[in-house]
Amino acid sequence: MDAFLGIILRRLAALIPLMLGIILFIFLVMALSPNDAALSVLGDQATPEQVAAFNAANGLDQPLLVRYADYLWALLHGDLGQTFSLSAPIGGIIAAALPVTLQLTALGVSLAVVLALVLGITGALYRDRWPDQLTRLISMAGISIPSFWLAILLIQQLSTIGGGSLPSGHYVAPSESVSGWLQHLILPAVALAVPTGCALARVVRTSMVEELDRDYVRTAVGAGLPPVVVVGRNVLRNALLTPLTVLGLQTGYLIGGAVIIEAIFTLPGMGTQIMSAVQQNDIGLARGLVITIALGFVVVNLVVDLLYLAANPRMRGAH
Repeated sequence: MDAFLGIILRRLAALIPLMLGIILFIFLVMALSPNDAALSVLGDQATPEQVAAFNAANGLDQPLLVRYADYLWALLHGDLGQTFSLSAPIGGIIAAALPVTLQLTALGVSLAVVLALVLGITGALYRDRWPDQLTRLISMAGISIPSFWLAILLIQQLSTIGGGSLPSGHYVAPSESVSGWLQHLILPAVALAVPTGCALARVVRTSMVEELDRDYVRTAVGAGLPPVVVVGRNVLRNALLTPLTVLGLQTGYLIGGAVIIEAIFTLPGMGTQIMSAVQQNDIGLARGLVITIALGFVVVNLVVDLLYLAANPRMRGAH
């Protein structure tokens, strides 16, 4: 237990410079953008005096290092600043948009895991037979389909099922109506889940096949244990360790893919806000949104990594 606690502390310590590096990179990319925030807000007809006043009011006339230090200090105190275009707190915008993206991502991950387990386990148990060939075909087709194209296809073909019971736009909070929330998120979640679930299914199948070929499986089956018990109790538990680490990366990609999917389905999440910030050349808002998503990606992968270590005693001993 003490060794595992040491691993957690080392991972958390390594997380600090990683996050600082991410923040620095995003800040520099946004700060060195050729777009002029003053002209984006004031218009092309703004006078030099108006531009200078705007830059002074927003701290844009300071040296880059000073601006980064001020931004990092404010960020450590939970202050993401104000949007240039709306003069609204960026933290409030993120607080309203982030739950939508997290809900969409969570639902997409759940569907992707179910799809991956069904395809992967079926392919492994019926290796080199027709069910395996069918699951391989489905997996390859799912991986090849871009999420945005699948989203458009779902809107065209399924959004009118049952008289519009699967609406293709807007958002309903789960506190208002759970069924309405599910109806509005199921199609975008499917669009996110299919490519990810099919990619993960190949990892599940490969890991299951390797585990099924181990000696302990043949010994257990030869001793008279039902194959269902052997697969469910031992094989599946050991085989899912590797897909668990892949799931962490895929979850991060789902968060990124939600940017496009939310715009297609007009969901008021982080993706829609990023698109709005880019269209308005609002560097401050775009920076805050991207930093939040990037740090969320890092935290998700850290949690999955720790879960993998917790479930694998051999890996804990290796560290």
